[in-house]
Amino acid sequence: MSEETRVTAETRTEFGKGFARRTRAAGKIPAVIYGHGTEPQHITLPGHQTALILRKANQVLELNIDGVESLALVKDVQKDPVLQIIEHIDLIVVRKGEKVQVEVPIHLEGESFSGTIATQDANTVLLEVLATSIPERVVVDIEGLEEGTLIHAKDLVLPEGSTLITEEETVIVGITVPSEEPEPEAEGEGAADSVSPAPESE
Repeated sequence: MSEETRVTAETRTEFGKGFARRTRAAGKIPAVIYGHGTEPQHITLPGHQTALILRKANQVLELNIDGVESLALVKDVQKDPVLQIIEHIDLIVVRKGEKVQVEVPIHLEGESFSGTIATQDANTVLLEVLATSIPERVVVDIEGLEEGTLIHAKDLVLPEGSTLITEEETVIVGITVPSEEPEPEAEGEGAADSVSPAPESE
């Protein structure tokens, strides 16, 4: 955990679209925390700071809510589809030492063999990890891989302490040679063959 993820939140007792609009206009984001059998807790988060934190996936926030410290995993972020403004955040209570299942982004590194392309069939992989040590990404090295190579989930080099939950045979990356597109015929080519010569006049 780091200072970057320490957030001071406020409890809220008002709800509805009107309240949400006023909250966002004030530079805050409505959120709800649930989990571990507790009643859902409605809060507001500081908008700018939270948006910066959420640039990375699977963040765990160290919340100070009215003087009470708690950890919460960002589970869902709802955004305006046009403006991409964060409208609401769902958080799940987590505890130190607890393991959670999260989708971790896959990052390709290197270049496959000359003349081939790498097709990424999966953008994330489901892992079980400590809630306080969620990896930012899983790196897949494709340097020099040749045509026909397949990398499955079971082949991934996982961060320390991670357990693979995704089906082992799931294809993550495939190396292929792009098929050549047939060259288009030149305009008018073959037109003479399709026209019969006019008969000679007698």
